[in-house]
Amino acid sequence: MKNREYPYYDVPQMSDLKDMINRNAAEKPDQTAFMYPIETGEMKKSFLNLKEDVEAFGTWMYQKKIKNKHVVILGENSYEWIVTFLATVNGGNTAVAIDKGLPVEEVKELAATAEAEIAFVSDTYFEKLEKKAVKKTYNLKNFDDILAEGRKLLRDGKEDFLKYEIEPDKTAAILFTSGTSGVSKGVELTNRNIAFEIVHTSQLFAPKGGVLAVLPFHHAFGLVVGIFMVVNYGFPIYINKSLKHVKKNMVDFRPQTMFLVPLFVEFFHKQIWAEVEKKGKTTAFKGLMKTTNLLLKAGIDVRRKTYGSIHKVFGGELEYIICGGAALDPMYVKEFRTWGIEILNGYGATECSPCTAVNRPHFYKDGSVGNLVPGIEVKITDEGEVAFKGDLIMKGYYKNPEATAEAVIDGWYHTGDLGYVDDDNFIFLTGRKKNLIILSNGENISPEELEMDIARDEAVQEVLVYDENGKIVAEIFPVEEHFGDTEYFEKLKDKVNKGRPLYKQIARVKLREEDFIKNATMKIVRYKNIPNPQNNTFKSEY
Repeated sequence: MKNREYPYYDVPQMSDLKDMINRNAAEKPDQTAFMYPIETGEMKKSFLNLKEDVEAFGTWMYQKKIKNKHVVILGENSYEWIVTFLATVNGGNTAVAIDKGLPVEEVKELAATAEAEIAFVSDTYFEKLEKKAVKKTYNLKNFDDILAEGRKLLRDGKEDFLKYEIEPDKTAAILFTSGTSGVSKGVELTNRNIAFEIVHTSQLFAPKGGVLAVLPFHHAFGLVVGIFMVVNYGFPIYINKSLKHVKKNMVDFRPQTMFLVPLFVEFFHKQIWAEVEKKGKTTAFKGLMKTTNLLLKAGIDVRRKTYGSIHKVFGGELEYIICGGAALDPMYVKEFRTWGIEILNGYGATECSPCTAVNRPHFYKDGSVGNLVPGIEVKITDEGEVAFKGDLIMKGYYKNPEATAEAVIDGWYHTGDLGYVDDDNFIFLTGRKKNLIILSNGENISPEELEMDIARDEAVQEVLVYDENGKIVAEIFPVEEHFGDTEYFEKLKDKVNKGRPLYKQIARVKLREEDFIKNATMKIVRYKNIPNPQNNTFKSEY
């Protein structure tokens, strides 16, 4: 199929998450909804199992007087996490999803910000949080006991949870932003927001097989798009409980689609090229890729056979990677396409439930962050900022009207990203408004432009570009074999500067020996990493 506009996909309709679960249980009761590893092998849960487990858990919550409460959910990715979230939301409570990796004091602060009273915590984190974050904390290791009690209550005729009717504009979840400023705000997403997001984003992309869930469930991309969109389509999801098992999970489950952030894509890419280099076949492999692309232009596709060893690493069935959460160099998209795996770059924000655009399987533009989600509006402000309007825009920041008023103006959510929209409603980003480097001569520079060029070098793991005393600095965390290699990075600086006007050139490089501080989606937290020039603690500088 040629790369051009084509009709949106037909999508199973839903009014809320409860409606979605009930429909799937009725239409495909025995089909697998979730799979996950257990000590004795793998556990499978059907769509009917999911409905029954949510109803039992929710009925138990009602018996415990957990109604109209803000409920913290904290723990590693798990089926228990998903059921707890759905039981919370479908009973009229508000789910407060918090990153398990945060320090206890920060968890307490976020729980207090969201005015949470109850928490469900996985056994791994229960002891350090018990009685510290909220009034009452339950251990999810008792999940099976909770379900058993809930089922008994249902048999005894307790149907209040079953009869609860979802209020579309009630806050279903509070998800905390993980912006690069390092300041988290509680984003209120309503039942209407989440349902609209699932249905309309699904019109741009439809999975055709199983999905391996790797991204954290406390993040909007990992939960709403990576889980609920797939559930709505009715395909099985394999839950990855730990990143150290990702490779094994891919081989065991053989996913057709994965939802990832750029860090994963970059890691896989470097691993592939490292293996090629290890075998001494770099030149030959590059020549093979050129031949592959020429054959593709002639309508001959030999990618799955030619790059079978690469596909084997991903389980052999992977066709699509949906990538979002941070900027992705188009180079990765093009090379993975050559190998027979299409990366569909997308874009959004927690405040937008979260997805606002994504490239489509047969309608994409490399370098863009995707085609606008149908049913919403986009505009570019006079300052060049991208803004969105529609039913996926958040209710607001919880108990923070000032921040809400600053972000949402006349119904338009202002993203803070600079960019433009082409005639086909593809969105292209050029940088962050607050990241702009404004020099004394009045010139504006987007550091992301320089960062992308530097990050392409194989010796660079991470990079951050910023202004220090009127000079552009590139701070680099190299791969281990290039630690302290100032000569190498001096040459890289010259290479990146070549052809650029003087005001856009890097003045100096700093080398790190530790990686940068990052947020939940593995973006570098820019304002926690830019040093005070009066207190420089870096290991190597020139």
